[in-house]
Amino acid sequence: MKKNIGSQLALYPTPVTVIRVMNGEKPTWTLVAHVGIIGHDHVLVSLAAPHFINHCIKENQKLSINIVDEGLLAQADYSGAVSGAKEDKGDLFSYGMGVAGTPIIEKAPLVMECTVVDVYNTKGFESFICTIDNTFVEEEHLNEDGKINYRTLKPVLFEFPTYEYLRTGDVIGKCLSFKSKE
Repeated sequence: MKKNIGSQLALYPTPVTVIRVMNGEKPTWTLVAHVGIIGHDHVLVSLAAPHFINHCIKENQKLSINIVDEGLLAQADYSGAVSGAKEDKGDLFSYGMGVAGTPIIEKAPLVMECTVVDVYNTKGFESFICTIDNTFVEEEHLNEDGKINYRTLKPVLFEFPTYEYLRTGDVIGKCLSFKSKE
């Protein structure tokens, strides 16, 4: 028997990312786990409306989504614990500039450069709808077909109700390969 626990957001875990954007001449970033897929060519980044970084995103209309692995977790966690309004986080990560002019974390195993095409507002949140301009991935995380291999990349996941970080798990089967209805 299932218990009704009310209106709860229960689509966790989600990948941990660091969003980077230019704040004038310097980059700034924040930890974000509210990211989503809204088609094969658009992603959504959702941030609480009061976040400092939101005005930078609106001003630049460009951002990078940097996937966090365990090697980046401590820095990523810190980037979400401190507001860019109170502390300059520009030198927290070593970074370079992507093809589209967004700052990208050098040690991030996978980075997507994005252009903001719309902002969707809900109570207390701003959700940035973005196209993906470029995707950069460490070659060691590409399979023989040139596709991203998440078995080696191992992104960290975030689980909201308990505020815990999780490791990615093992492969349990190929999608659409379970033929029975059980």
